[in-house]
Amino acid sequence: MKAFTDLPFVRDFVRLCSIGDAQGFHERNGGNLTYHLTAADVKAAKAVLKGRKPGPWEDVELTKDVAVPSFAGEWFLATGSGKFFRNVAYDPENSFALCELDETGSRYRVLWGLAGGGRPTSEFSSHLMNLAVKDRVSGGKVRVIYHAHPANLIAMTYVCPLDDKSFTRALWNTMTECPVIFPEGVGVVKWMVPGGREIAVKTSTLMDRHSVVVWAHHGLFCAADTFDNAMGLMETVEKAAKIYMLVLASGRKPVSGITPKGYRAIAKRYSVDIPEKYL
Repeated sequence: MKAFTDLPFVRDFVRLCSIGDAQGFHERNGGNLTYHLTAADVKAAKAVLKGRKPGPWEDVELTKDVAVPSFAGEWFLATGSGKFFRNVAYDPENSFALCELDETGSRYRVLWGLAGGGRPTSEFSSHLMNLAVKDRVSGGKVRVIYHAHPANLIAMTYVCPLDDKSFTRALWNTMTECPVIFPEGVGVVKWMVPGGREIAVKTSTLMDRHSVVVWAHHGLFCAADTFDNAMGLMETVEKAAKIYMLVLASGRKPVSGITPKGYRAIAKRYSVDIPEKYL
């Protein structure tokens, strides 16, 4: 019989954590990852974990005011609170957890993982609320929420106006591929204390129309259908932010860029919907 860590979706989860750590996106215990299992994933996990006793039911959020009723009974993989991404591949059973939500979507129990104790990531409530929004607007296609601390993106939040249009245009102008990869632009959350309901609600509101949300002076949230696409969004935005910061560091005023006409041509060529409000 396969071990739980040999299941394909678990291997992909671990692989993303390893890539993110290698990129330098996860100092110490920074960042987190949550994956919403498909019905096929759940079936495979049940076969491997048959007879294993689950942990006790716990509130999703310590304040007991976060619930995602649309996810009643659903299963999720999530990195653990205070755990290091660098240890996910080395010590998986202590680094992340397979969790099941109850019939109200407000409590969870651990089915596998966090062997040394602990809870899912402190952003678990944010992840669940964002996944619930993306599940609704994508018709169930979005399964991954990935949060990291890419250095150039964080630096950019100190020098670029913290509004959706300014930030989106600044990133789009760095590489022609950007409006193709995230044509809906980026949402921006001005600085807030992380880990609670307020920032979760604000982020999930932006996720209604974006797949990339910036947390000022903190990091980036990406939502995607696959692990590869989640990492692809993270890498693309961080590379764009690096180019933006390199241009600023040159001390020279940019003398060229992509025009609104150019963005419309990109949208037509690649069949993407670029909002006119950003042009």
